[in-house]
Amino acid sequence: MADLDLHLEAIAAGDPDAFARWVVGAEPRVRASLSSFAAQVDTEAVVQETLLRMWQVAPRVKTDGKGDSLLRLAIRSARNLAIDHLRRARTRPTEIEAIERREWVDPAPPDPLLRRLIHACLEKLPGKPRAAITARLTASGARPDVVLCDEVGMTLNTFLVNVRRARLAVAKCLEAGGAKLPEVPR
Repeated sequence: MADLDLHLEAIAAGDPDAFARWVVGAEPRVRASLSSFAAQVDTEAVVQETLLRMWQVAPRVKTDGKGDSLLRLAIRSARNLAIDHLRRARTRPTEIEAIERREWVDPAPPDPLLRRLIHACLEKLPGKPRAAITARLTASGARPDVVLCDEVGMTLNTFLVNVRRARLAVAKCLEAGGAKLPEVPR
C-alpha cells in the first residue's frame, strides 16, 4: 500500500487532482474505520464531511515520518465526528463507550521481508501478466482499467485476464515463499 503522503504537498498547494488521487486511496480506509458506528450513524455523511475537512486542513498538516499523515488524521477525525453524531442523537454514554472500545486498527505496513518477497514474485511473472498487474498497482486506483489496458496495449478483457493470472501466480509464489495468505478467489 503506497504512502498517501506523496500527494500531500500538491494537496496543500490546492491541486484538486492530487486530492482526488489521495481520496481514491484514503476513502476506503476511512470508511472501514467507521464500521463500528454504522448501525447508529450515517457513516456516508461522516466520510464526506471528513474528506471536506481534510481538503481544508491539508495545508497545515506536517508529515511525521510515519507515513499517511493526512490519512491518519482523517481516520481520527472521522471517528471523532461519528462520536459527535452519537452524542447529538442522545445515545447513552455507555453505548458510546462500547462503540469507542471497538477501536479500528489500521493495518500495519508490510514488513520488509514480505515486501522483498512480493517484489521477487512480481519479477518472476511473464511479460503480459506482469505488465497488467504493474499498471494496476502503479495507478493505485487513480485510473480505471479501461485507461490502463490502453496504456499497456491490451483489450480490456485481455487486461483483466492477465491481472487475474498475475494475482494467482503471485499468491502461489508468496505461499511457496512461506507467506500465509487468505483464500484468493479462483
